[in-house]
Amino acid sequence: MAGFNKVVSTYDEALKGLTSNMFLMVGGFGLCGIPENLIHYIQKSGVTGLTCVSNNAGVDGFGLGLLLEQKQIKKMISSYVGENVLFEKQVLSGELELELTPQGTLAEKIRATGAGIPAFFTATGYGTIVAEGKDVKVIDGRPYILESAFPKADFALIKAWKADKFGNLIFRKTAANFNPMMCSAGKITVVEVEEIVEPGELDPNFIHVPGIYVDRVIKGTFEKRIEQKTIKK
Repeated sequence: MAGFNKVVSTYDEALKGLTSNMFLMVGGFGLCGIPENLIHYIQKSGVTGLTCVSNNAGVDGFGLGLLLEQKQIKKMISSYVGENVLFEKQVLSGELELELTPQGTLAEKIRATGAGIPAFFTATGYGTIVAEGKDVKVIDGRPYILESAFPKADFALIKAWKADKFGNLIFRKTAANFNPMMCSAGKITVVEVEEIVEPGELDPNFIHVPGIYVDRVIKGTFEKRIEQKTIKK
């Protein structure tokens, strides 16, 4: 990797500097748009004590579910637990700490981190356990709770469809989900993609994340497992 060229050829290079007890943001929604090869590399690396911000934790045996199997995650900050029996089991047994966050609030906390906004007010969660211990402000007669942004993640792990060598990214349809906003919220942002092209080949009108927010890009091959298959009888 030299100059403006963000491309690396191995997952060792892509996740250089990853150690135990780090704070990670991991893109994806269910199994859609997850950085599955980066997650698999983390499993093989053996690092532990991770805190992960991700909408959910994949499913049993795939995605972040692989890291739960090895008990490499100590805390999940998520908006959804379903689809993963092990996730639920570890939370209920006290093996895994869970900070359950409303989905819109989770998205805005990530966006605020990348934008340098320390906190924001939201009506979501007021009057529930989500609001416990948080400041409340009444604006135009409606109560809002103060939500803090996250600290910058040590690594933001991202899946995109296409990138150029400068790290400019394009996402495909709903596989974007949490990925674009996480790009600006990491100290080191690593993106795995399906295709890498030369600078200038991507139409600048359709670039979703500029390369300034990307540190490393690697080309992967993906299983793209279907989370729930529903077919006509």
